[in-house]
Amino acid sequence: MHLRPRGLRLRELNPSPHAGFGRIPHMNFATADLIDEHGDALSSCVTQFRSYGTRNRFFGQIMTIHCLEDNALIKRTLATPGNARVLVVDGGGSLRTALMGDVIASSAVSNNWAGVVINGAIRDTVTLDTLDLGIKALGSNPRKSTQTGAGTLDTPVTFGDVTFTPGAWLYSDEDGIVVSAAPL
Repeated sequence: MHLRPRGLRLRELNPSPHAGFGRIPHMNFATADLIDEHGDALSSCVTQFRSYGTRNRFFGQIMTIHCLEDNALIKRTLATPGNARVLVVDGGGSLRTALMGDVIASSAVSNNWAGVVINGAIRDTVTLDTLDLGIKALGSNPRKSTQTGAGTLDTPVTFGDVTFTPGAWLYSDEDGIVVSAAPL
């Protein structure tokens, strides 16, 4: 089932992806349709994430963090204006500690982030499921991470056969995640 008329580009349905994005309950796109329309111009993440938050569909320009079991950079970043961007965190696939919980995720909502994709674990999932935020993570662990600030900000990160480059565009729905060099 197509959620948008054939031949109509996403930008025509939503000319400004940042205008009021934080208040739109759902988006008129499907990643399967985007792949069908744009083919090899898009990258498709093969990692099978679990979805949290009330936004099953979200998109935005990518900002990245690479960190291992330390969420200080994530906390600091999500406390800044998100401008409807998506934070992609490469936590090395570790499930030993949670990189985000309810406090950090609530900060992301308050600061107008469209979503967070974490190649790692989160916690406080019952609360996260009530937040107006798109969240993808590998799973959950109640253990807190360290907060030393170790990691890198806004460098390309690779997982799931995709390189997530700062400034590229991420589109996520129930079927998965696709990445485009430019807005669609």
